[in-house]
Amino acid sequence: MNKEIKNKVAESKLITIDLEDHYPIGNRVALDISQWLFEGVILREKDFRAKVKDHNWEQYRDCFVALTNTTDAIIPAWAFMLLTIQLTPYTKKVTVGTLEQLETIIYTEILSELNVDQYKDKLIIIKGCANKPIPENAYIKLTQVLQPIAKSIMYGEACSSVPLFKRKL
Repeated sequence: MNKEIKNKVAESKLITIDLEDHYPIGNRVALDISQWLFEGVILREKDFRAKVKDHNWEQYRDCFVALTNTTDAIIPAWAFMLLTIQLTPYTKKVTVGTLEQLETIIYTEILSELNVDQYKDKLIIIKGCANKPIPENAYIKLTQVLQPIAKSIMYGEACSSVPLFKRKL
């Protein structure tokens, strides 16, 4: 007697959301401006402007750029603004901070614009394993976006999910 094997996961009403599906294409670059400071700690405006002017900005085409400073130097806001003006024609996104902070900002924007109507009253699993650098804050933001509308939210895989939220009836 041959019994047909059924894939109960595939037949279920669970909807899996994989944040990797929303990962935007483009290199992530940390641009450390300490290299443009006098002795790595003092911003001399004339020298800084000269280095900005002579820099090859084309190399950042279609990149996501995090402006960083790996020293204890105090950098005035106008310096980051000046760099942003140079980078904006080439890049997809510019921010001040680490690469992880850059990813958080990227995902916050993506998830803020996500059409969640399709998830209303649904059983949602947020996929946990990722091969791309998905920041933890992206999972938090997605949870916040889904909680008001989803019937339930779980984390992981359909075969071994962790229940997080179930709307009370």
